[in-house]
Amino acid sequence: MRARRFLSSQDSQEPDGINLTPLLDVVFVVLIMFILITPMLELDRVELANSSKDKAKEAKVVQENNRIMIHVHADNSIWISARKVSLEDLAQFLQKTKKDYPGQIPQLFQDKKAYFGTYQSIKNLVESCGFEELDVILQP
Repeated sequence: MRARRFLSSQDSQEPDGINLTPLLDVVFVVLIMFILITPMLELDRVELANSSKDKAKEAKVVQENNRIMIHVHADNSIWISARKVSLEDLAQFLQKTKKDYPGQIPQLFQDKKAYFGTYQSIKNLVESCGFEELDVILQP
């Protein structure tokens, strides 16, 4: 009987303090989810009206050596290769580039303070020049 009393009294004693293991598990799971999701938030691919449906859809990394990089600044100015251009100049550039590099996908770097109308105008130009896709990279 003494042994039973000794074991039961020893089991009833719990260490003083809070068990943080479940909290740390949850924090690490959330951290891992943020690490995995963050790279996917930077690039948004927009399919244009004439895009063929047979192509396999896959995520692509932003191409740093892309020849068709269009920048829209906060003041809605359109820039190509550190040169400010108008919509007419952009249309000529896109037509020439489509002939020279038919496999390239245009990349639009849009400042978040720029108007949506500027984006829509550029998207319509890209679509009318025969491109099937447009990569949109939002800049803070």
